[in-house]
Amino acid sequence: MICEFRDVQRRYHDGDREVSALDGVSLAIAPGEFVAIMGPSGSGKSTLSNLAGGLDEPTGGHVVVDGVDLSAMGPTELAAMRRRTVGYVFQRLNLIPSLTAAENVMLPLELNGMSARAARAAARATLADTGIGQLCDRYPDDLSGGQQQRVAIARALVGDRKLLLADEPTGALDTVTGEEVLGLLAARATAGVAIMLVTHEPRFASFADRVVTLRDGRLVPQTRTVMEGVR
Repeated sequence: MICEFRDVQRRYHDGDREVSALDGVSLAIAPGEFVAIMGPSGSGKSTLSNLAGGLDEPTGGHVVVDGVDLSAMGPTELAAMRRRTVGYVFQRLNLIPSLTAAENVMLPLELNGMSARAARAAARATLADTGIGQLCDRYPDDLSGGQQQRVAIARALVGDRKLLLADEPTGALDTVTGEEVLGLLAARATAGVAIMLVTHEPRFASFADRVVTLRDGRLVPQTRTVMEGVR
């Protein structure tokens, strides 16, 4: 398994009140599996995604990514994991407007010590894989919303990423563009990348191999769904 949640709990304090965001969640995601996480607002979806990427820590249980318990990692090791193993695509894309599409995608590779020439070649190849190789030298403000999202996906995938976390990546997109982006994620799963999609839209969850529903921080019975013609 590339990502495992083992009896994970996450509690917060809201003044004098303790809030349970996750309560005993156990879930495993295999390489190449596309899993959609659904549930009402406040059910714990984004908390689960943040824990998978080491952006938050559980108050109980264990989160294991690529065979390593994240609780055993220090800040430097977690940062390295986020550059090398785990990629993120969020609704707020966080593209750097002063950098071209290729330069945005190159950034994590250069931070990881790769030469500019090698990073640029890898970035261009990944942008080509996402269908916008011809836009490498464009700046984010010169791209459509769907094209910007593809740049963000390329940045999340560049290098040897094994797990892609996508938290409401289609929230700012129209239905047609959103479906194009989900088709791209499904294709990456077919290529062997594990995908964890947080969404509230059933039509987007239909692209996944498996739908996991959270309610009040707990898993409810799972269903399987495959969109015909995508996988």
